[in-house]
Amino acid sequence: MSSACKEFKRVGSSQLVGDRREFLRVGSGLTASGIFAPWFAQAETRRKGAKSCILVYLLGGPPHQDMWDLKPDAPSEIRGPFSPISTNVPGIQICEHLPRLARMANKYALVRSVSRRNSNHTPMIYYTLTGRDVEQPQRDNDVRPPERDDFPHIGAVLSRFKTAPASLSGYIALPEVAIRTATEGQYKRARTPLRGGGAGFLGTKYDALNVNGEVGTPEAIPALLLPEDVSADRFEKRSTLLHVLDGLGSKTPSTDELSALRERAVVLTGATNRGGLDIFSLGKESEKVRERYGDHPFGRTMLLARRLAEAGVPMVAVHFNNMTVCDGWDTHSKNFEALKTELLPYLDQGLSALIEDLDQSGHLDETLVTCFGEFGRTPKINAKAGRDHWGECGAALFAGGGIVPGQVYGASDAQAAYPTEHPVDPADLHATIYHCMGLDLAEPMYDRLNRPWPITNGKVIKGLV
Repeated sequence: MSSACKEFKRVGSSQLVGDRREFLRVGSGLTASGIFAPWFAQAETRRKGAKSCILVYLLGGPPHQDMWDLKPDAPSEIRGPFSPISTNVPGIQICEHLPRLARMANKYALVRSVSRRNSNHTPMIYYTLTGRDVEQPQRDNDVRPPERDDFPHIGAVLSRFKTAPASLSGYIALPEVAIRTATEGQYKRARTPLRGGGAGFLGTKYDALNVNGEVGTPEAIPALLLPEDVSADRFEKRSTLLHVLDGLGSKTPSTDELSALRERAVVLTGATNRGGLDIFSLGKESEKVRERYGDHPFGRTMLLARRLAEAGVPMVAVHFNNMTVCDGWDTHSKNFEALKTELLPYLDQGLSALIEDLDQSGHLDETLVTCFGEFGRTPKINAKAGRDHWGECGAALFAGGGIVPGQVYGASDAQAAYPTEHPVDPADLHATIYHCMGLDLAEPMYDRLNRPWPITNGKVIKGLV
């Protein structure tokens, strides 16, 4: 064994990932066999930041104790009917209904100590997506529409500070942040947009491109479809005339921003209606790949998320709650039925396929994948076989983008009710995302009154990166 290889064995791969200089020192004695290519890529990711982030946001509040942090020794009214299974990382167990993810635990890290003392949907949706509290009152089910004075969604911040592909938005939402309402036991498809999902005071330039239609169809982005009486040629003539008229007016920062936004909309609309922007079409993906992700809306959404991330979109946010048994992950009743028949199989299939594809294609190092919701669920099962809101403890998953995988950070008590080790505020998740994406956490963002704000009030979770 060469002296360089002996030195590598002594240092360990996790230290090499965290220290580019050490990598170069140790690696200089090796041949050009490519053995250290993965660690070099990870070191470069740490230096420059990941190119894209895929946020899988489990809207409604996922039950952490039935997914990532099972308590098999707790009383039956707390532990529920699910059993833990071993993963491919010794000592780490997750739910039996996540078998694909169990086989790849060496590719991601779990945080089991996310905590904030608020158990109301809308304030916590706002907080977990912006890192700030909504103004008082912090009442639940506050469905006031997004406002321009709101703090920006994580994706809008990344869109502001990261470079997006020329023909695409820097923040694409699959779909926009919204909730549905129940009528006679059925959940409507009509969606009510929520605060926390837009760019807020950063301005319309950084708002999400919302993919609100059926993924993989021409109607996936309704806002980009031309009216029936407007042909592609007529659209081109209109946009040319508008460009000429814009040149006759005076320029201000606000009109410049509006002009840039409109120009991007023209490009997207024109390309879409000429059959362009193939990235939104799943038709070129093989049947085998589509089957791996799942023949269901969540699977197709995750496949599109992968395509967009590989194209370099800084933030692809999956705000998904289009289920049938419960209103997304808001499992006040039929918690275990919903988890077993829909929620966990869909998540297991789609998320595992996403991580596997990114890993095999070499994109995982430059793509940060994270998965969490607005809070966890109550330790005690209620009379309707459900779990209620619980902000005191929850969990999150991180993969790729400079994250050290194959570990659990933090811990909860015997009932998964409160953190016992390394409590993490949701804003710390944001700080970790920004850090992995290469943002300078000391650089401010400015509101409409030109007041500076830190991009996050959280702290980087050092044990993950």
